[in-house]
Amino acid sequence: MSITQTNFSGDGAPSDLFVALDRSEPRRLRAQIEGALREGIQAGRIRGGTALPPSRLLARELIVEAYGQLVAEGYLEARRGARTQVVQPAAPPAIAGDVAFAVWVSNQHLSGLPDPASFPRREWMRHYRSVMLEYPNASFHYPETQGKVELRRALAGYLGRVRAVQTRPEQIVVCGGFAQGLALICRALHRRGILQLAVEDPCFFFHRRLVRAAGLEPVPVRVDEHGLDVAQLTQLPVEAVLLSPAHSYPTGAVLSPERRIELATWARQRDAIVIEDDYDAEFRYDRNPIGALQGLAPEHVIYGGSTSKTLTPALRLGWLVVPARLLEDVLLAKVMDDIATEAFGQLTLARFIETGAFSRHLRHVRPIYRSRRDRLIAALGRHLPDWTPAGVAAGLHVFVWLPHDVSEAELVREAHARKLNIEGAARHWADKRNAPPAILIGYGAQHERVLDRTVASLSSLALTATGADLTHNR
Repeated sequence: MSITQTNFSGDGAPSDLFVALDRSEPRRLRAQIEGALREGIQAGRIRGGTALPPSRLLARELIVEAYGQLVAEGYLEARRGARTQVVQPAAPPAIAGDVAFAVWVSNQHLSGLPDPASFPRREWMRHYRSVMLEYPNASFHYPETQGKVELRRALAGYLGRVRAVQTRPEQIVVCGGFAQGLALICRALHRRGILQLAVEDPCFFFHRRLVRAAGLEPVPVRVDEHGLDVAQLTQLPVEAVLLSPAHSYPTGAVLSPERRIELATWARQRDAIVIEDDYDAEFRYDRNPIGALQGLAPEHVIYGGSTSKTLTPALRLGWLVVPARLLEDVLLAKVMDDIATEAFGQLTLARFIETGAFSRHLRHVRPIYRSRRDRLIAALGRHLPDWTPAGVAAGLHVFVWLPHDVSEAELVREAHARKLNIEGAARHWADKRNAPPAILIGYGAQHERVLDRTVASLSSLALTATGADLTHNR
């Protein structure tokens, strides 16, 4: 409620007229003024013979007041001797940091994605429908922060059987994909006073962003053909490390047996934490599966996985196997982040695993992905024999080293202009300006004919572009 006092002079009008105006009321101001005058006359506050301000002056006064309020709020600009103007809107502020990434990443070329058409819709819907029909109304409340026990039991059995992970349902935390899981771990480590986290170099660039956003400093440790250089790690004053030992991203390097033992020994001796991102270990084609690193040092390794590669990243379902000493801190970070992961998808995934549908799906898609990988490698050998593929034994992408006289940036720019689905590798290095030229080609989501055309087009670019376009050094 506001009391509007309008002051008039001249024309024989009174100096003041008090009118109560409530701008929150749905009634228009005209109706409010009309009602206020009627009430004042009926109550005797405005007596017979009282001269009221001319309607034009009253209207002018109300306009002046409205303009004054809008000037105060910054919508209008009033200057002496000039007309009142609407303020020019300021340029929208630049979107900062990780928000910019969130907007940007959805339109980016990302390799290592599964085929969207391979998602088992009917099987998933059958289990989802069963969950919705059988889940009692009394249970429609906030899910457990740690995750539905049905899913944690299913995961404990699956991970122990397939990945040799030593765990119990009580150690598993369900989260919104591995990305959220990593953020939770970093905040838990920060809470314990750990301010640095060693990361592979190269590693998935977004993970480096997540680490920084959680308040930790990512410390790069080089990766070679045998995986993370554990000897370099042991020389650093760090208490935690993040890596993908089964298939390092993006190069595809596998941590050698010797280094696995060295890393487990380092973790025990330093009482350090190892974060194992086991993002695509289910897809191995040319060698026997490698067990999870967690099995070598379960009290020192946080194991992480998700459905992003095996089913679809649209589900946003992931899990962490957390040593008992860190569980409380991780759960605290989880409850402060989003309380809990949605329940219906968890219950559906639990049934999907327990009924064998998950294993059947993997058996179905593995030969498809292997055939696409073989087609891609053959095309590279046929069209671009000087380009060296790496990390081809597993996963959903091929990492390709380019000749040193090829500019990665120019190649990727020209390829994207031609709608070729490739990814530049430089951003995955800590020092991307000095990264060796390389690209990633995802084959999970591209059919074989598309892969053939992609490689043929890349060959055409490399052959026809001038030296200034593609063949200058970085």
